[in-house]
Amino acid sequence: MHRRAPESATPARGQQTPAAPQAASAGQGGALERGAARPRPLRVGLGVYRLALAGLELLALFGNFNYVLGFSSFATNNFFSYFTIQSAMLAVVMLIAGGIAALLRERDPHWLSIMRTVVMCYLLVSGIVFAVIVAQASTRAYRVDVPWSDTLLHFVVPALALVGWFVDAVISPRSDPMPWSTLGWVLPFPVAWLIFTLIRGADVGWYPYFFLDPAQVGGALGIAFYCLLVLGIFLGVAAMLVAVSRRITARATKLRERLLREQTGQVPPAPAR
Repeated sequence: MHRRAPESATPARGQQTPAAPQAASAGQGGALERGAARPRPLRVGLGVYRLALAGLELLALFGNFNYVLGFSSFATNNFFSYFTIQSAMLAVVMLIAGGIAALLRERDPHWLSIMRTVVMCYLLVSGIVFAVIVAQASTRAYRVDVPWSDTLLHFVVPALALVGWFVDAVISPRSDPMPWSTLGWVLPFPVAWLIFTLIRGADVGWYPYFFLDPAQVGGALGIAFYCLLVLGIFLGVAAMLVAVSRRITARATKLRERLLREQTGQVPPAPAR
């Protein structure tokens, strides 16, 4: 009586173990992710661009501070009360953080993408509102000068920041759509700034913008109208940025799915609803 030989754990030729297809798929997926990742030089270049833009924003802030020092009525507290100045300082922080992230990572962290979009909204609205103020200044007893530092703060830096924001969205698309809840992060700071500015203005008798001065806009109703208008602009600009980001993410997702089908011959599972 012969003893039966134990069965080999090695599968017969031409057969795969159940785990093999999964491992192969995982390996191909990993290769696809590496292949779909944008070249590092682009991210490094974006990081340098962000850091250089942060330096330009700092130059504009220092230049504007030196400019207002020439006025006898200048008050340091008033300078830092402008929304443009506060949003510019936030932009410097976000640009430096984004620059470092671009130098070290293939894609910005989720929170950084959202906060950069929020601050991008602030920069754009500052430019839009400033342009409206300049246009309205000739019809009101309100003097508005536009030195080179104001040109940088309100127009040049926001335009360059928007270019950088768009380039990042294209070369480092988000793996998931930017949530519409980003709009909820846009308003708290402007609303807090408005409340503080109105309280402070009533106390010291000075307002950074004509539409916050009751004497300039006909009282509380005029202030309320302009405040609602500005907050609406904030929401509109933020919605535009989120919509653009989501559109780019959707196109990038379709591209990744097409590459997956071409390289593996498999149909990726439908996203969970």
